[in-house]
Amino acid sequence: MKKNIEIEIAGSKLKIDIHRWAKQSNGSAVLTYNDNVMLITANMKGEEKERKDFFPLLVDFRESNYAAGKIPGGFFKREGKPSEREILLSRLIDRPIRPLFPENFLNETQVVGMLISADFGIDYDSMGIIGASAALLSSTIPFTTPLGAVKIGWKDGEFCISPGLEKVDDFDMLIQVAGTEKDIVMLEARGNEFEEELLKQGIKMAKDIISKICIAQKELINPDKLIVEEDDELVNIYNSLKVKYEKSLKEAIFSKIREERKMKIGLILNEIMENAEDEKIGKYNIAFDKLQYHIFRETLLKEKKRNDGRKLDEVRDISIETGVLPRVHGSAVFTRGETQALATITLGSEDDAQRIDNVSKNGDLKKFMLHYNFPPFSVGEVSFLRGPGRREIGHGHLAETALEKVLPTQEKFPYTIRVVSDILESNGSSSMATVCGGSLALMDAGVPTKSPVSGIAMGLVKEGDDYVILTDIAGFEDHFGDMDFKIAGTEKGITAAQLDIKIKGLSDEIIEKTLGDAKKARLFILDKMKEAISSTSEKLSEYAPVIEIFKIPNDKVRDLIGPGGKIVKELIATFNSKINVDDDGNVTVAAPNAEVAEKLIKRIKELTATAELGKIYRGKITRIEDYGIFVEILHGVTGLVHISQISHKRIQNIRDEHFKIGQIMDVKVIGFKENKVQLSKKVLEVKENSYNK
Repeated sequence: MKKNIEIEIAGSKLKIDIHRWAKQSNGSAVLTYNDNVMLITANMKGEEKERKDFFPLLVDFRESNYAAGKIPGGFFKREGKPSEREILLSRLIDRPIRPLFPENFLNETQVVGMLISADFGIDYDSMGIIGASAALLSSTIPFTTPLGAVKIGWKDGEFCISPGLEKVDDFDMLIQVAGTEKDIVMLEARGNEFEEELLKQGIKMAKDIISKICIAQKELINPDKLIVEEDDELVNIYNSLKVKYEKSLKEAIFSKIREERKMKIGLILNEIMENAEDEKIGKYNIAFDKLQYHIFRETLLKEKKRNDGRKLDEVRDISIETGVLPRVHGSAVFTRGETQALATITLGSEDDAQRIDNVSKNGDLKKFMLHYNFPPFSVGEVSFLRGPGRREIGHGHLAETALEKVLPTQEKFPYTIRVVSDILESNGSSSMATVCGGSLALMDAGVPTKSPVSGIAMGLVKEGDDYVILTDIAGFEDHFGDMDFKIAGTEKGITAAQLDIKIKGLSDEIIEKTLGDAKKARLFILDKMKEAISSTSEKLSEYAPVIEIFKIPNDKVRDLIGPGGKIVKELIATFNSKINVDDDGNVTVAAPNAEVAEKLIKRIKELTATAELGKIYRGKITRIEDYGIFVEILHGVTGLVHISQISHKRIQNIRDEHFKIGQIMDVKVIGFKENKVQLSKKVLEVKENSYNK
């Protein structure tokens, strides 16, 4: 077992040091990649007396502010609860390592990752996955399969390996791939409607790099691994249940109606539990779940029969409603089978945008947000309504990624957009229902998206070389299947994808067939969506704010703001609107309706207007001197009517003409001298000729 290794990735060396720091941890690894430094630790508890029916794996990742030379914001000036990005990175590490633990290993296990030096010029997300693998391999925890990861971008016909956070938004396709020496375990992808063929090319390149990373890590494996022994008592319980309940349980599992299926399975479980010894109830639950698992998979593989009666590539029935909520800015209900999402749109101004403050970004505005909610009633359960958990944040992020690439530019549609997806029913693939519902709601709201986006979740059941791929998986198939491959996109291509599996890896053959079946399903759903709403609404909701962007002269910005912001504050209060103005003279107005917006914009333009040569203005006398009259023709713009320009007749004494301060008169701009406006009153009067006398 070596203490350190080096791997070359994208021309830079990734160095892994085992047990260099955090030596009291069961396993630890320090990773260095350019100026990125990360510490990953792995620990487990001893086996508890009461056997759990799940693997309690906890993964936490933290980006320390000091890693980027920053002091945290807020009152306390220290890190608090994990940010959304930290939660997503925790999930990114969890998803590929989870399927590589032994089936019978149920000890509580924790992996902690800490970014302690940040280099945003090169990728460090993959370091978390590689570091978790290295820390686990170096420990006595029964994790023996090396895991690698890499991020790859594509633009203008070229691939870029390990792009950093400074570049990731520039690519037409960006993929994050994790895998073992031979197979893919996890995938995330996003981009501008890229084709399946391009994704396959990216995966192929990623596999070559990942294989090299995995081979190098074999030297880190601790030979003294915990041996996970099979539970003989659990095996006996399983065999007894199989003999007695296999036939009736198979009939229950393959009841086409979900409620009937749940009722029949529940009755069988109740009967089992009535006869179970109290101290063995946990093992009976595990054995019962395992029996369902084997019955479902065996029947599906042998008979190619799904438990709801569908064909392998068949999408569940779809129904769509749009414009269902009169007061919101856009809404849609998307139902596929027994999964239903209510998507709503709220439009706001720049003031409503989310201000990002984390290690990599400071003060950036996020003007598109998608929030996913999963209330307990969606699955007929009773529990407290709390804030979003990791699952909700992950599903929301995936759907947000799928939709953001088809949104209009801020120049074309200067709104902050918030999508909320409330899952009303759930039986598989609620995140993809969110994509479909969100796309429909955006169109209903009048947001000029490039094209509709739909999403589909693909599943897999594999035993040895035998496998079946399932289109539009329901909850039962997700629970007992081997794969959850979510793919969203338009008619042109993919905008987002996410792959999670429960087996050791996926072959190229399975990935290729899955992508092909998913494309057919995606296009089928898009056709259904177009039947419901063929094009984006031509106008916004009457309850949506009206936002206009226009430009004023740079030297007039101060006039609009006023001393201490007095003028702009008065406008905001008077018109009950929001006004943002930048140093370049770009003004954004957000008003409650079109009428108010028109009046406000007119007022702003009056306040910031400049005098135009040859234009006639109605102005107010502000000063009278012996040599002429000063007239304010615009807010803050005063010009001089020279005594010679007052009248066609010669004026000896201006005081004899009875002009008064505050008097209104029409004048014309006749020139500019040393940035001063020259006005004339006499050019607007008819000159008296001799024959008029």
